[in-house]
Amino acid sequence: MAATTTEARVPASDSRADGGFTAVPRWAKDPVPGSGVQVSRVPGEVTAALRARARELGVPFAAILLAAHAKVLALLSGDPEVRSGYLSSAGTEIFEVTVGPGTWGELVRAAGRAESEVPAPGPGPEVVFAPTGDEVTVPADGGPLLGVSAGEDDGRLVLRLRHRTDLLDADCAARIGGYHLAALEAIAADPDSRHDLGSLLSADELRFQLDELAAGPRRVLPDRRFHELFEERVRRHPDAVAVVQQGRRLTYADLNARANRVARALLAEGLGPEGTVAVVTERDLHWAVGVLGVLKAGGVYLPVDPHHPPGRIGAMLTRAECGYVLTEPGSTGRLDRALATLPGIRLLVPELTDGAADGTDLGLEIAADRLAYVFFTSGSTGEPKGALCEHAGLLNHLYAKIDDLGIGEGTVVAQTASQCFDISLWQLLAGLLTGGRTLLVEQDAILDADRFLERIAEGRVNVLQVVPSYLDVILAALERVPRDLPDLRCVSVTGEALRGELVQRWFAGGPAVRLVNAYGLTETSDDTHHEVMDRAPAGDRIPIGRPIANVHQYVVDENLLPVPLGAPGAIVFSGVCVGRGYVNDAERTAQSYLEDPHRPGRRLYRGGDFGRWRPDGKLEFLGRRDAQVKIRGFRVEIGEVENTLLRVPGVTDCAVVVSGVEGHGRQLAAFCAGGGAVSAEELRERLADLLPSYMVPASFHRLDRLPLTANGKTDRKALVALAEDLGPARESGGAPRTPAERRLAARWEAELGLPPGRIRRDDDFFDLGGTSLTAVRLAVSLDRVISPRDLTGHPVLADLAHLIDTRTSHER
Repeated sequence: MAATTTEARVPASDSRADGGFTAVPRWAKDPVPGSGVQVSRVPGEVTAALRARARELGVPFAAILLAAHAKVLALLSGDPEVRSGYLSSAGTEIFEVTVGPGTWGELVRAAGRAESEVPAPGPGPEVVFAPTGDEVTVPADGGPLLGVSAGEDDGRLVLRLRHRTDLLDADCAARIGGYHLAALEAIAADPDSRHDLGSLLSADELRFQLDELAAGPRRVLPDRRFHELFEERVRRHPDAVAVVQQGRRLTYADLNARANRVARALLAEGLGPEGTVAVVTERDLHWAVGVLGVLKAGGVYLPVDPHHPPGRIGAMLTRAECGYVLTEPGSTGRLDRALATLPGIRLLVPELTDGAADGTDLGLEIAADRLAYVFFTSGSTGEPKGALCEHAGLLNHLYAKIDDLGIGEGTVVAQTASQCFDISLWQLLAGLLTGGRTLLVEQDAILDADRFLERIAEGRVNVLQVVPSYLDVILAALERVPRDLPDLRCVSVTGEALRGELVQRWFAGGPAVRLVNAYGLTETSDDTHHEVMDRAPAGDRIPIGRPIANVHQYVVDENLLPVPLGAPGAIVFSGVCVGRGYVNDAERTAQSYLEDPHRPGRRLYRGGDFGRWRPDGKLEFLGRRDAQVKIRGFRVEIGEVENTLLRVPGVTDCAVVVSGVEGHGRQLAAFCAGGGAVSAEELRERLADLLPSYMVPASFHRLDRLPLTANGKTDRKALVALAEDLGPARESGGAPRTPAERRLAARWEAELGLPPGRIRRDDDFFDLGGTSLTAVRLAVSLDRVISPRDLTGHPVLADLAHLIDTRTSHER
């Protein structure tokens, strides 16, 4: 039998009010000052049955009322650890109940113990419960925002809910009253039934959530695959420019013919349906040709960054059972090492496309549910996991971008993302469905904000997508040197949480351009939500909007039951967006890819994200409840980094935590224990051979043993505090001496999120956790006295300061 209590008391995100009390979600469509009251009446037969249950269970009647109330608070807060107010003859006291898995009877007994062992009084609960009928006072501007009293009228139990109308409207209060009634009815009906397996929501609320909030608009998709629709565009305007890169361009006809040659070569080598083909090239015209060629051949596109460590490349190719590799001269160094022990066929894209082979369309029959691509993300078991997505999901996502970002004939879309970042695919393909143009922006330009803006202006880019931290860099550059971007119509941000302050700055001082907050997961064919903004919304929290076309998205508990409106819950997805699973990983596929209980026959994906519905009907992202984090827009499973560390000889225990200030480039900090003397540099080099750069911790610290919580688990909160205190490991080289060194040190501290006085003269910017993005930010903040390339060549503070002094003296 499941226990109803636990020693662990870790509140869920956003579930606690000030003082550690359980909070209830704010829900007021039209907030007005004052207070209101809602009355819920329990039928007489239910009231009588409840009294009988109290006698059977050997508890006071108030324990049943308190159990129902605790269940409702746990449901509203998303936190099983309930701590709230209790009105007794001595005044407002505090009760604590753990609403763990179990039966109603177990919960009633636990509530009875809590009711009879009330802890010492404490101020500030948001909710106060009065089991004796005394009405709770709810002031209009302070104190509890909800008071629930249980009285009796003519043999019937009556619940009165008084609420602050600026935080909870009448509809919300009525729903909360309904949850109490449903809980009491369940106890009366069968105290041996499981309270964690049923729903307290009314049929109307369930219908509203499942059929209205959860459902994106209906859009009929053409019964053709992307490449077939692209071929139609080729026939309509073969001489229009399709893809551009640094002055080189391919027309629709050129791109199509080259991709057809690649596809025919793959088929001639034996590629079968859903055979995996790795494209290991730079993000260039050969990459564009390779992607289309794989899709035309009916293969599964696997993007591989040629700069990834050979170990990472080998792990991806092995997991995907990849037998074919498309590459180009200059991208084969690390690939050669990865393929040394792996069989495979390697084809050079230039040799395939520059010849006179047949470049006509292939006309293969490829079904909508055939696999289109596999993208690898970080995995908690120490191995990357590859998400498999189908053609229908790809096409649905492309049309969502076309509709919501305004991509039409002649639209120029900037392609900026790494080929291993899933947004790279829509950036490459969406414009090609409408007769638009894709501009491949080279990495060197991305690393220089001014050059990047020049590329956007010169290329007459209409649609752009970046991560929020890079949007911050763009804004800083525009604020420093205002310039016109007359062609830019829409900027989308994704990959990280979007801060309200950044949105305010964009609409206050940036170009008059729409901003789209996009949200989605690799496993759901990329973005599933678009919040399109023409102005900054009120409040600091930026919603992620409603589901895109043909997507259903629910906010549910661990049993996939919808949680109350406004309550935090797991974000899960259903519909055409949901991919097939993880490549060659049945266990993780079974854990995350399920059947949709609300729409039988459809796949449902359950990741680790949490959110809640807002009164305006939009979804708000709250974060994650696992060890996954976002670093520079990439998903990183802490477990994969830790498991890789444990493979290093001399490391017997380790933990990796996130340090740094939000908005300044969050960093990974590693703590290691073990008998071997392994230096930080050795650890960094070993991980760099196995993991992509964004997964290598910025700092490594050695401890005799890792700190533990009272439950014997690694105390990650203590390690986060220690990481902030220690900063990146380094030798002391003395405090900055010259004015240039001091100025530079102050800017490093600001951009890296380090406390004042931490930087030393011989510190290396990149050893401190600097990245290409923070290098761009630093260059902008220094008014371009240096460039990111200067920082790469002179990463030590004293050397860089000397370079600045030299340039300044020459300018004089």
